[in-house]
Order: sequence, then structure tokens, then C-alpha cells
Amino acid sequence: MDVLDYGCGTGLLALSLQPHVRSITGADSSHGMLDVLNVKIKKFSLTNVKTLFLDLESDVTLQEKFHLITCSMTFHHVNDPFILINQFYTLLHPKGYLCIADLDPDKGKFHSSKEGVMHFGFERSSMRNLFVQAGFKNINETTVAIIDKDVPDEGIRSFSVFLMQGQKE
Repeated sequence: MDVLDYGCGTGLLALSLQPHVRSITGADSSHGMLDVLNVKIKKFSLTNVKTLFLDLESDVTLQEKFHLITCSMTFHHVNDPFILINQFYTLLHPKGYLCIADLDPDKGKFHSSKEGVMHFGFERSSMRNLFVQAGFKNINETTVAIIDKDVPDEGIRSFSVFLMQGQKE
């Protein structure tokens, strides 16, 4: 399986998937994050992991196709999620999967700074609708994590993270 981990950051998800796939491309719009991942790739002599500076919101298209695209905790930083989901659809092989993990609605409390935060989480029904509009089938969702964070003036607050997956026909 060839995988694209979009918004890979320092590669936590990509490196967890690496032993189980043929290849994984960690893509991010931050050179700094990719530099950290490149150090890890070199340190562990990984031959099936590569990095790619990529911002799919800026209308860049790739020729490469993937069996799986993952995107974890990135969508709340994206201006137009529908554009990105459509880009992902075109990058998938037939029968390929898209898996997005992100926050349920958080009222803007998850991040202490709102810089770079475009959405305060997502209603699952709205995200599902974006998947349907892009053409995905077999759409499923589940809660995959609860993150407890200290929120100013509130104390410890729990934030839920959903995983939504869909399959290209």
C-alpha cells in the first residue's frame, strides 16, 4: 500500500504506519516539520518513507496516486475543507481510502492561540456531507481519542477527536 500522510508534522502517524506499508509520503506545508521528520528518516535508515513540501490548498496537483490518505489534526487549520477533500479524492487509486482525524466542535478552546486555526472543530454530519459531495462511499466515523487539556479560566477540559473514513469508488 502506498500512503500519503498530509499535514504529517514531525511524522508521528507516518512513522507508526511505516512498518505496515510499501511506501509513505509525509507531506506538510512547514519546512521545519519536514526537517524534523527527515532527521528521523535518516536516523532509522528508513527506505520506504519520504517527505514532500506540499500545500494542496494552493491548487498544486500531484501525479502520484495513493491507496490510503491520512490527515490527522490538520483540517481545523485548512481554509476550505471541501477543496482539500476533493484534492484527496483525485489522488486516490480506485477503492482507495481517505481517513481524517480531527476535533469535534470545541468552541475555540482547544488552541490557546487562534493563529492559523480556521475552524473550531467540525460537526461530524457536516464532514460526512463533504465526503459525500466529493464522491466517497462507505463512509464511517468513530471517536478515536479524548484529549484532556488545561483551558484558562476553565481548568481541565476534555476534547473529543473523531476519525472519518471514506472509500473512493
